Amino acid sequence: MRKTILTLGIFSFITLNAFGWGQKGHDTVAFIAENHLTPTTQAAIDSLLDGYSLVYWANWLDNASHTADYAYTKTWHYKNIDANKTFENAPKIKEGNIVDAITEQVAVLQDENSTKDEKALALKMVVHFLGDIHQPMHMGRASDRGGNYHKVKFFKRDTNLHSVWDSNVLETAHKWSHTEWQREIDRLSAEQQAELVKGGTPATWGKETYLICTEIYENTPESTNIEYDYVAKWTPTVELQLEKGGLRLADVLNSVFDPEYEALNSFTSTK
Repeated sequence: MRKTILTLGIFSFITLNAFGWGQKGHDTVAFIAENHLTPTTQAAIDSLLDGYSLVYWANWLDNASHTADYAYTKTWHYKNIDANKTFENAPKIKEGNIVDAITEQVAVLQDENSTKDEKALALKMVVHFLGDIHQPMHMGRASDRGGNYHKVKFFKRDTNLHSVWDSNVLETAHKWSHTEWQREIDRLSAEQQAELVKGGTPATWGKETYLICTEIYENTPESTNIEYDYVAKWTPTVELQLEKGGLRLADVLNSVFDPEYEALNSFTSTK
């Protein structure tokens, strides 16, 4: 029995560290987006998701990617860029990456020939991927699996850089629910919101996150013991990345589902 429990614990650890923001981060991105949807967009989403919210599905794909039906999406959560490569010349994974996955799934949402089931699945993926692309370690190095093999300590406890950025920094910065996160950080003016969203594409968002990731690697060599000073330094980055993810997700969905909405991003504005 003890062996079974230990095995399950190890599996859970691997699973939780395979992908993006922890559940709190994904829920926060989705809830920020929900607060910026037009009524027309909200009605379309309610229809596709049978009344369930974006938050309900925000973290679903992290678990689903470990099942046989959705194993094909495992590499869609990230884009690996090693230290000797740039965002532009990093080799592409043949199974796909997050930049291409967002573009492809938004195209499914825009295609009038897509079935309801196809659109519902694409929507669940887009909600998740807009969170992932703003988690810095999702632009991490292939050599250490996005920081999973980059060993550090968090308050003297052995862990890895990816895990620290999934949840540790976020949860240590603020012990908030996802609704409290939205209430406290989603306070930008309309002009500031537009500045974060306008002209964006999955590629520009990914490169922006990659530059943050590069700085994190430089500031967090292996064996670093991360404590309060590190959390304080990077909390504003976490807050901004969550806000960007939510606002950009809302803009994408509004531009797809509301004919009266004028997109701020560049890749859906020509629909």
